[in-house]
Amino acid sequence: MTKASEERMLQKGVYTGIMEKDENNNFFCGDFLLDYKMATKYNIGDWITIKSIIENPSDISYNKYPKKSKNFDKANNKPQQ
Repeated sequence: MTKASEERMLQKGVYTGIMEKDENNNFFCGDFLLDYKMATKYNIGDWITIKSIIENPSDISYNKYPKKSKNFDKANNKPQQ
């Protein structure tokens, strides 16, 4: 599967990418910090779609992740009809 066809199959949202975890145990996707409690429901490496973002309220992680999301879900990999 090509990257272009993979991107077409993914659900629309603010951002779609692979969930990762940094050295400080922060879950993130691209430049966006993910809500820790919600992110633990998924696996590192899962494709997720961020549906909305807010400004990161944490002084600790703001410099690295100025935007945060609590509204995200596993990406939809169903082909478009």
